[in-house]
Amino acid sequence: MTTAVEKFEEFNKFGSILGLERVNELLRRLGNPHKGMKYIHVAGTNGKGSTCKFLEKGLAGCGYKVGLYTSPYIEKFNERIQCDGEMITNEELEKYGDRALAKAAEMVADGLDSPTEFEVVMATAFMYFKDKNPDIVVLECGMGGIGDATNVIEAPMASVFTSVAFDHMHILGDTLAEIATDKAGIIKKGCPVISNVTDHDAAAVIARRAYDMDSRLYDVSKIKCTVDWVSPEGQQTSMELWGTDYSEVVTKMIGRHQAENLKTALATIEVLRKSGQIKIERSALYGGLKEAIQPGRFEIMGQGDGSSDPNYVVLDGAHNDAGAEAVAQTMKDVFPGQKVLIVAGMVEKKETDKVLGHFAEIGTDFIATQPDYEERAMSAENFAQHIKDVAAKTGKGMRVLAIAGSPAESVKEAGRLSDEYDVILYTGSLYLIGAIRSILMNKTDYDYDRTLKYGSSTPAGAGGR
Repeated sequence: MTTAVEKFEEFNKFGSILGLERVNELLRRLGNPHKGMKYIHVAGTNGKGSTCKFLEKGLAGCGYKVGLYTSPYIEKFNERIQCDGEMITNEELEKYGDRALAKAAEMVADGLDSPTEFEVVMATAFMYFKDKNPDIVVLECGMGGIGDATNVIEAPMASVFTSVAFDHMHILGDTLAEIATDKAGIIKKGCPVISNVTDHDAAAVIARRAYDMDSRLYDVSKIKCTVDWVSPEGQQTSMELWGTDYSEVVTKMIGRHQAENLKTALATIEVLRKSGQIKIERSALYGGLKEAIQPGRFEIMGQGDGSSDPNYVVLDGAHNDAGAEAVAQTMKDVFPGQKVLIVAGMVEKKETDKVLGHFAEIGTDFIATQPDYEERAMSAENFAQHIKDVAAKTGKGMRVLAIAGSPAESVKEAGRLSDEYDVILYTGSLYLIGAIRSILMNKTDYDYDRTLKYGSSTPAGAGGR
């Protein structure tokens, strides 16, 4: 029997075509399930997923029923659509997915363009949320903003911008200002805008759009937040937002970039609190924030005995320049002076040389591998050659210890070499990280017993972008 996810994937052939005409027509035929709900709309290059998770858990801690829509997923498609802390079930995916697919087929039969996979999934999520009736839906943009299928919503409680960096340039533009122009398209008339964008040109674009739309701009990029302490188990962050003290917030997601993501989420919550749209109780909010975890983003899967075994195994989907810079900084903050084995793989059309430059700040020893089930995956052999080329150009001494043709093989190779390292870092493509995480968690896809014990169903800490 063909599953809903397999049916969705059949729409991959239409690619990532931005624009709202198709999804608006699809939703119209479904009775416009997206209307009548409250949304917090989150856009950005890096930090969207973590900011959404902070918002979800913080609001849930205060008693709100929260829907969450994010992409991509790490291990299971159902991760993308959640409500009240629970993922959409397979049965619900079939139920709502079949409705969306039937209307998509009607559109094609009527001579209209077919919706894309993302648009069909988005329609499925809206129907699910409509029936679940959450108090607030936290909605993450897929790509860009103005033509992203999530932008069919009419008047969000807030439009939130986490960052603007170089990614998807072939679609969004070659400069940060161009990329910001696309992302700023989610700003709706009269709706508050919270921005943590640090690049001057990109921030100016968002400010101009907010002004043009008569939307109050809250620029938090220059508000100071301090990391009071950090450990592999979590960190404590303090800040003040427009006269309100948010000191000693403890989170499991770690890294300086996570402090910024927390600031963006808290600023959004504070804006909504001050406007009377939500009510917040401090201890409940802090308790919720402490439960926020982003799988595959600086996620510490487990630790050895501290002698011959690696002390820590870390997963981080650092797939672009800004993401790699963040993981390099976090590794230096959390594991200073530790000997690190880096297991990495990438997809094509990414800033591979820049990413490798950041990885070289973490360690010199690599296992080159490749993601499974991704047509754009860079082969392990090609990635190994990239590592060697960057090493030759920069003189940073990087070396490839093994070439592994699959995620499972890379885990075996890492286990074979693990005696010599304090930390094993799996990084690069999120497709790769999802496969690695599944292997470590499920303990069924490989048979290297020594590495199996590093899997843990209750990660010690997590973080990411």
